[in-house]
Amino acid sequence: MVELIGVTGGYGRDMMVHDFTLRFAEKTITALVGPNGCGKSTLLRMAAGIAAPSAGQVLLEGKPVSTFSRQKLGQMVSYLPQARAVPNIPVQSMVRHGRFPYLGYPRRYRPEDHEMVRRAMEWAGIAHLAGRDLSQLSGGERQKVYFAMCLAQDSQVLFLDEPTTYLDLSCQFEIMELTRRLRDAGKTVVMVLHDLGLALSYADRIAVMQSGRLVADGGPQEILESGWLERVFGVQIGTGGMAGQMGYVFVPAPPNGGDRQNGKV
Repeated sequence: MVELIGVTGGYGRDMMVHDFTLRFAEKTITALVGPNGCGKSTLLRMAAGIAAPSAGQVLLEGKPVSTFSRQKLGQMVSYLPQARAVPNIPVQSMVRHGRFPYLGYPRRYRPEDHEMVRRAMEWAGIAHLAGRDLSQLSGGERQKVYFAMCLAQDSQVLFLDEPTTYLDLSCQFEIMELTRRLRDAGKTVVMVLHDLGLALSYADRIAVMQSGRLVADGGPQEILESGWLERVFGVQIGTGGMAGQMGYVFVPAPPNGGDRQNGKV
C-alpha cells in the first residue's frame, strides 16, 4: 500500500535520509530501528505525506502521495508524532479529532462520527475516561487516547513515532498489544522503535537504518540472525524463553570488535 522509491530528504541542506527504497506490506507491523539521528523520524514523516522528499517518490496505493488532497490523505493515513501537546480538553473531544478528515466546514459531527468515536474508545479500553481531562491522565492512558483517535480516523495505514516512549513496562506491553489488534483488524502499522526487544517481539518485519540508509530488511528472526542489529548498535544479543515467549538481552559489544556471540541466556 505504501512504497518508498529512492527517497532522499531532510531539513534545509541537511539530508537525513538517502536513497531509501522500501515497501510496507499491507496488514503487517513494520518496525523502523536504528541509532539516534539516523533519519527514522524524518523517513516516517515523508512516508506519511507530512514532509516532502527532496528526491524519489512516496507512493500510496500506487499513486504519488503528493497527488492526494490533505482531506483524502487524512482518510487513508494516520500519523502520531513522538512529541505531542497535551491540551486541556476531555478525552472524548480528543478522540473526535480523528473524524476531522471526514467533516466539512464548519465541522458538524454526524451520527456515524459519534458512533465511530464511541467504538474507538471501547476498542482502546478508555470508554470510562470519556469525560476526563486529557492533561490529568497518565502517560499510558494518554497514549491509549491517541490510539483511539487513530482508530476513529479509520485510516488503513498508521505511522507511529516512538509509541512507547516514557511509558513504564506494563504500559509498553499494553500499547504494543494494541498495535497487534490494529494489524489483526486489517490495518498496516509502521512505527519507529528504539526498544529492540519490543521490535523483535511484536513486528512482522524490521527495517534497520544506519546513517540515513536502509541496511537490512526482513522478519525478526532473519534480522536477528543476520547480525545487523549487533553491528549497527554495537551490542551482543542473547535470547531465552519464559512463559512460552522469547525474550532478549542486550549487552555492549566487547572492545576491539570481538567475536559476535548470539547465544542463549
